Amino acid sequence: MNTSRSSSLFQSLFLSDKGTKVFLLVLFGLLIVIPVGNLLVPVGSTFHIPNYLVGLLGKYLCFALLALSVDLIWGFCGILSLGHGAFFAIGGYAIGMHLMRVIGPRGVYGDPVLPDFMVFLNWTELPWFWLGFDMFWFSCLMVLAAPGLLAFIFGWFAFRSKVSGVYFSIISQAMTYALMLAFFRNDMGFGGNNGLTDFKDVLGFDLKSNETRAVLFCLSGVALLLGFCVCRLIVFSKIGKLLIAIRDAEPRARFIGYRTESYKVFLFTFSAVLAGIAGGLYVPQVGIINPSEFSPLKSIEIVVWVALGGRGTLYGAAAGAITVNALKSYFTAIAPEIWLFLLGGLFVLVTIFMPKGLMGIQLNGFIKKKQTILLSDKDPR
Repeated sequence: MNTSRSSSLFQSLFLSDKGTKVFLLVLFGLLIVIPVGNLLVPVGSTFHIPNYLVGLLGKYLCFALLALSVDLIWGFCGILSLGHGAFFAIGGYAIGMHLMRVIGPRGVYGDPVLPDFMVFLNWTELPWFWLGFDMFWFSCLMVLAAPGLLAFIFGWFAFRSKVSGVYFSIISQAMTYALMLAFFRNDMGFGGNNGLTDFKDVLGFDLKSNETRAVLFCLSGVALLLGFCVCRLIVFSKIGKLLIAIRDAEPRARFIGYRTESYKVFLFTFSAVLAGIAGGLYVPQVGIINPSEFSPLKSIEIVVWVALGGRGTLYGAAAGAITVNALKSYFTAIAPEIWLFLLGGLFVLVTIFMPKGLMGIQLNGFIKKKQTILLSDKDPR
């Protein structure tokens, strides 16, 4: 009985719609093909995956997880956050601080404790908030706890005060901007405008080696897969139904007795943790983290990814993030001066002609096909 119930739950969560099945198949395919093509296929072969492409695709998967976190709160609870770039950056800084600590005497100035930028700025001792980051497990804990705690405190005060809609978007963007200005200061102890860079290794493995790149790519894909599955579990649970009710008619949900602010705080905190994980996986692959990741434009761009891919679908947000960033990589290489105009034009076109995003085309076609089949099966009498 339990086995059949579990099988039914699995089918309803992951095999009930075409988009989810395609997304999972493509993700599983990437997790197999990319590492094999990079590590096992000879360099001269047509099927060899170059090293730069492994890192680039790993970065795209991190962005997909970040977009997933925004779609969870915006698409299913109506919370438009323009501050998720901050949670992404905080997660990146948490793992970046560990990577700086483990450099030790191999740095430019050879100090066994202080990172190079602190020696350059004549710091004499390690700040208290850097303590513990020499331990990998502590850094991983901070990747989850730091953005989660910030989101909990911010969301608690905002949602308890009944702040919603555009007002919440404004104050979340203000939070991101304030953090960006703070991290740009050299006396904050996070590297100032240069940020944290020149990483050497993680857990003793060279970050520049092909094997480490492939492992980081796989970890990014697994994180995206697990994040997607957990989001689907939330959305299709009783809590998910209540979240949709809050999105569509929060006063009614509050009137019948639900403390809507508690559910919103929970979802906002969880989405911030997902964004922090994305940032923690992103930094070792790109080799740098600086305050520009806090930029309000970054958070707005994340919302654009979700809108273009398809809000309220989860897989559409991930697909939108990968698609937009792939186009960004292509157009910034051949015509960097027109990229922002292309992105803005694409967003306007999708908003006007495809309000459900790129995935909305597939969904509408699937629904029409189902309706046609149902009509053809009707008894003519």
